[in-house]
Order: sequence, then C-alpha cells, then structure tokens
Amino acid sequence: MDLHLLWFVILGVFLAGYAVLDGFDLGVGILHLTARDDTERRVMLNSIGPIWDGNEVWLVTFGGAMFAAFPEAYATVFSGFYLAFMLVLFSLIFRAVSIEFRSKLGSKAWRRAFDFGFFASSLLATLLFGVAVGAAMAGVPLDERGLYDGGFLDLISPYSVLVGMLAVALFAMHGAIYLLLKTEGDLRHRLYNRAWTGFGCFLVCYLLVTIMTLATIPRATANFGAYPWAWLVVLANVLAIANIPRSLFLHRPARAFASSCAAIAGFVFLFGIALFPNLVTSSVEPEARSLTLYNAASSEQTLWNMAVVAAIGAPLVLTYTGLVYWTFRGAVRLDPHSY
Repeated sequence: MDLHLLWFVILGVFLAGYAVLDGFDLGVGILHLTARDDTERRVMLNSIGPIWDGNEVWLVTFGGAMFAAFPEAYATVFSGFYLAFMLVLFSLIFRAVSIEFRSKLGSKAWRRAFDFGFFASSLLATLLFGVAVGAAMAGVPLDERGLYDGGFLDLISPYSVLVGMLAVALFAMHGAIYLLLKTEGDLRHRLYNRAWTGFGCFLVCYLLVTIMTLATIPRATANFGAYPWAWLVVLANVLAIANIPRSLFLHRPARAFASSCAAIAGFVFLFGIALFPNLVTSSVEPEARSLTLYNAASSEQTLWNMAVVAAIGAPLVLTYTGLVYWTFRGAVRLDPHSY
C-alpha cells in the first residue's frame, strides 16, 4: 500500500468535506444581508445554527492531518501564507462571534453591526480560500530548501483573484440552494431568484477560470494523459453543474443541492489531480523545488499509525455528523431559544 498516496487522498476527502459542508453556511453568510427584515435574518441564521461549528471541524481535521502526514508542506504553507491564514482565522472567529452575539440585544444598531460582520467575514473567508487555491494552482516561489520565498502580495494575481471570485459565487449559489431546503413562504420564493442569480455568476466565473487555467497553466491537465479515467470526473462534474438549473427550474431543491455538493467535490478532486504529486508547487524550478507527497512526508510508521486511527475515528465522525443533520432536518421554526 502506498501510504503517501493514501494520505493525499484522505486530505482531499477532508478538504472536499469542508468545502461542501462549510461552503453552504459561508454562502448563507454571503446572502445574509439580502434578507428583508429581522425575522428573515433570524431564519437564515438558524438554518445553520446547529451545524456551522461542526462543519468547521473538517478544516481543523485537514490542518491536523497535514501537519502529521506532511510536516514540511505544512510548515511551508503555514509560514508562507501566514498573513492570509491570520485573515482567514480572524474572519472565522468574527463570524462565530457575530452568530452568537447578534441576538443578545434587541437594539437595531447592535444587530445591524453583527449582521454586517457575519456577511463581511463570510465573504472575506470565502474569497481568501479561493485566492489560496488559485495561488496553489499557479505555483508559489520556493527556495532550494522548499521554503516560501515571497510575500503576501506574491499570492495575489489576476488568476488567483478570479478563482476567489469563483469561490464566492459558488458558495453563494450553494448557500441559496441549501436555504431552499430550510425555508418556507415568501422568503423561499425569493431565494429561488437568489439561487438563479448565484448560478449565473458562478457559470460566468467558472467559464473564465476554466479558459484561463487551460491557457496559462498547461500542467493543470498534464496528469489526464497518465490517468485518462480522470476525464470521467470532468464529465460527472459538468453533468452535476448542468443539473443545477434543471432542478431549480423543476422546483426540486434537494436534487439541486445534491448536484451542487457533487460539483464542489468534483472541483476538489480536479484540484488534486492538477497538483499531483505536488502538495506545494514551486513557480521557480518546479521539478526541483516543489514539495511532493513523497519528499515532504512523515515516516512510513507515522503514516501507518495515522491510517489506523483514521479507520477507527472516521466512521464515528460520519455517524455523528449524519445524526446531527437528521435531527435538525426540515424547515426552520423560530422559538424563544433561536438565534
């Protein structure tokens, strides 16, 4: 068994889980200010209230697994992208504070401030995640030891910003579709319009990112020659995207949400295929300086011990997550204990 490859795949699963699950509640945050009144904003908040913190566990697990399995890549990423990660951390913390403190007082100014904080932190975190993915695709400057050799501005380029915009549009659409499953009445009717608008913005960004990727990053498709079965994922991804407007038109939000989840998971898979076997691709001498799943990994014994722990813990986490989502299924009903 190739334990290095196994942990590369497991990291991809953790990242896909985070993107799918926290993606819709970040999307709810991006859409938060589109609500007409305080009641609608409370409905939107309570649609993610019982689950948002559990969704973020996937990101923590991803970081912990990367630290243990690929410590050199972890050190390079977290030191080189330090300012970006601090901004993400601030956004996620302030987002949590906004959720928990918004309804502590009935003051309109108090609630308005935390409403804006919830929106702005959700938007900033999503944009930064997208920019990070774009920078990883394009490559970052690494020295001969595999350490980051640049500044914060080296992560920002027209391509990475465009990927950030794609992430914002994708999560906004994902969040709008999720809210269709959790709302009723006039709010639900208007959310169909939000979902259509989100899909339109996403489609434009998706086409632009695809064109720019093919035009400027030829190695993004290099692995498709060695692994032709990956084209099946591309096809599945396109079909999932195409099924979103079809399901919205037929007023079948559950199918639209499933397609949105599948599309996001497909994007993560294609991101992994584009990087493989790299974890951090160097923009300078990529063959010599890039950090791969082999030259940046822990010992075989460490990877094996981690695999045993993951085999025991993963079913428990998945079972717990499934129970939470099942318990809080259905449309939101506000009560005195709601946010």
